[in-house]
Amino acid sequence: MKVLLIKDVKSLGKVGEIKDVKDGYGQNFLVAKGFAKLATDEVIEQWKQEQAQKAEDEANEIARLKEIEKQFGTLKLVIKHKLGANGSLYGAVTKDEIAEALKAQEGIEIDKKTIEIKHPIKTAGNFEISVKLGHGIHATLNLEIAGE
Repeated sequence: MKVLLIKDVKSLGKVGEIKDVKDGYGQNFLVAKGFAKLATDEVIEQWKQEQAQKAEDEANEIARLKEIEKQFGTLKLVIKHKLGANGSLYGAVTKDEIAEALKAQEGIEIDKKTIEIKHPIKTAGNFEISVKLGHGIHATLNLEIAGE
């Protein structure tokens, strides 16, 4: 019996491989547990189409992230924050504030977990913030903290 592996199976093979296995092992274990599908022509063709679609989606996502990275190069984000008597901020600027300001001012929506702040921002001034966009793409965001 020929099966198409849809999950990695230790000592048998990796995802996408077509393997020849004994009928009982194929039906009672691999297919029943969701590790494989019977390798018919339709199943193989559908698998190839799904893989092509995944590759296309990933390429589109990478192109979108590179476009955002380009935007970050020319972008200067300004956040107004309340200042204390000695010129320092009340509290610190958070990742959440940066993500919200980016969405409000530029319409770019990113997850606050992708923003990396090396040191807490507790003073007014200009800062460079690192943002991990995904797929190995890192961008630098220019941030200006203005006092109110």
